[in-house]
Amino acid sequence: MGKRTMILIAAAVAALTLVVTPGALASGGADVIKRGNCTGAADWKLKLGRDDGRIEVEFEVDQNRVGKRWHVVLRHDGDKFFDGFRRTQAPSGSFEIRKLEANQAGQDVLRARALNPATGETCQGQVTADL
Repeated sequence: MGKRTMILIAAAVAALTLVVTPGALASGGADVIKRGNCTGAADWKLKLGRDDGRIEVEFEVDQNRVGKRWHVVLRHDGDKFFDGFRRTQAPSGSFEIRKLEANQAGQDVLRARALNPATGETCQGQVTADL
């Protein structure tokens, strides 16, 4: 195959991936995961999945330092369903919160925010999905 043919095939595969993935996520065929950086050295992950007609919400903050305290708020369509404190744990210096939420009709918007009161570092993430 020529170089031009290979480029066209690669472009077609990339285009199919962009078209197929949102449909699979919208129909609940897979977990929806978003990741990002916090305002300091930590990073976060927000994952949504289906669990017996409910939404399983997992929010993780990885700071790579054990024993650091964070204030965490989780919201579903604007309504607060978790407000509490967590400490990063050994061995990875991270924490994870797992909660189950009712699966509303249509798209669900889940937001997570964590604040380290000692440093002011914040982590914020949002996922919109139709599970």
